[in-house]
Amino acid sequence: MYAIVDIETTGGHAAGNDITEIAIVLHDGEKIVQRFESLVKPDRTIPYYIQSLTGISTEMVADAPRFEELAGTVHDLLKDRVFIAHNVNFDYSFVKHHLSAAGYDLDAQKLCTVRLSRKVFPGLPSYSLGNLCREFGISNEQRHRAGGDADATVKLFEHLLQNNAEPHIAQFIRKKSAEQSLPPHLSKDVVDRLPYTPGVYYFHDIKGKVVYVGKAKNLKYRVRSHFTHNGAGRQRQDFLRNIHDVSFEETGTELMAFILESVEIKRLWPEFNRSQKRFTPSFGLYRYEDRNGYIRLAIDKQKKHLQPLYTFNLLIEGHRLMRKMMEAFHLCPKLCFVQTDHSACVGVEGQPCNGACEQKEPVDVYNARVEEAIGYLEQLLPSFAVVGEGKNRDEQSCILMEKGRFYGMGYLPGDAAVNDLETLKNFLTRYSENDYIRGLVYQYVDRYPKYKVVFPG
Repeated sequence: MYAIVDIETTGGHAAGNDITEIAIVLHDGEKIVQRFESLVKPDRTIPYYIQSLTGISTEMVADAPRFEELAGTVHDLLKDRVFIAHNVNFDYSFVKHHLSAAGYDLDAQKLCTVRLSRKVFPGLPSYSLGNLCREFGISNEQRHRAGGDADATVKLFEHLLQNNAEPHIAQFIRKKSAEQSLPPHLSKDVVDRLPYTPGVYYFHDIKGKVVYVGKAKNLKYRVRSHFTHNGAGRQRQDFLRNIHDVSFEETGTELMAFILESVEIKRLWPEFNRSQKRFTPSFGLYRYEDRNGYIRLAIDKQKKHLQPLYTFNLLIEGHRLMRKMMEAFHLCPKLCFVQTDHSACVGVEGQPCNGACEQKEPVDVYNARVEEAIGYLEQLLPSFAVVGEGKNRDEQSCILMEKGRFYGMGYLPGDAAVNDLETLKNFLTRYSENDYIRGLVYQYVDRYPKYKVVFPG
């Protein structure tokens, strides 16, 4: 038995909106056997644009029952039946959420007439309910009302049944079938073609624009996992509605997928990626020459157009390294901006300062020690490669860190020796870098040192 459902709501996500009208039509696969329809009084004001779209005003629902008063009836009608709707995950998320709030649990098989229509009638320009009704001559005199759209969905469903939809329906409602959870506009065939390999995947909207980038140890499993739950929040529902296609790029290792994901998020700035958009390196160690010719070192917030000598996530890390350099190379606290007041330099009497802040130490002598300190930094930042599996047996993957910075990555012949940095670069693609990527690489080699190849110098 099928339960064909349509609802009208105060907004686009269940967690922050209410149902204003619901219609449920029970169908046995041949004919309608029962019909239920009711306005619903929401707990919030119906926005004006929703009133204009549906024609359901606050006055119309003033005396209507609240959803919790209808919940028992709704649950009985849906229990043990296949829940059918046009874009089923939207309607299902609302009904399940509000039934749960009323103390009822709904766990029904789902069947989406958008997805079913794509299977039975591939290649149509649009699969919206209005366009399908026009395509098949189905009348709907009450568009954007629960009863009218539910009746139109019934007629569409019957038309699909008449055109050999049964095999597809059996596949769709099979237990754990991906067809029940995939977004309405995303073809299962696209997901089925994904490989079981590490890589980066891209979700595209109707215009082909990338709206989300993700990384995966296993592309097929990871993409499928996005659709294993149907959350009631705005972000989740907006996300599902906007996915029309998936593309991907395989990588040899999971670490390469992590790195490529970070690079692509920064390059594409996808709408639904949020975590790494907020990630920015915090502080950097910079050098510059003052008007007297002394090289100064300063810790400051990262500058967009300046390349730091070293970067830190925490200011205290920077000050700790700066003090270590000052002690080792007798650098002036004032010229390093550790002492910022106008009193006498705290380092003059007994080191580390030799009087550069008072121009008592020659510029070239002081600057030579600063250059030594910078050289010391470079020793802390070695050049090395991370070598791992390639995308096939005939190659090996390589990630290159040069003087502590991420240079790039790529693939080498399986028998190539990894012992010369400049030769290695010929095989690699150079990418932009950031603290996040560097952190990934350093954490990886700390955990798996056997994959690290260190270059001399």
